[in-house]
Amino acid sequence: MVDLSQTVARPEARKALDDQLSQRFIALDPAGYFLIKLDRETAELVVEHYRNDVDERGLATDPETGEVLSCRGSGPRTAAAVYRARTAKEMGIQLTEGDGPHPLSCLDHALYLGRELQRAELALLTGIDYVQD
Repeated sequence: MVDLSQTVARPEARKALDDQLSQRFIALDPAGYFLIKLDRETAELVVEHYRNDVDERGLATDPETGEVLSCRGSGPRTAAAVYRARTAKEMGIQLTEGDGPHPLSCLDHALYLGRELQRAELALLTGIDYVQD
């Protein structure tokens, strides 16, 4: 278990905690994955959703070919859907509310996406670079 008592006062302790938590096992969302981009010309967040399957080893596979998807990119894939929004909240509503179907099936994936959308919105507002974690 992670000791949270030292994380409040010291930024370096928060960073160490975040780095440690990032090393845990994360089950992939069988509904797919997202790439978040910024469109600075229109001042919008752009989210591309890509479908995948998850094999018996827990690896993401291409639903058409069955081949394992590489984290480093194995060539161009076509997004199943592209979403555009002005804020992280607006994007979150598009991805999770309404009749569906929704492109998320795991709560931890939804929480991760929410954090990343907040970071992307801040980058859009401030002009800083955004790299998805």
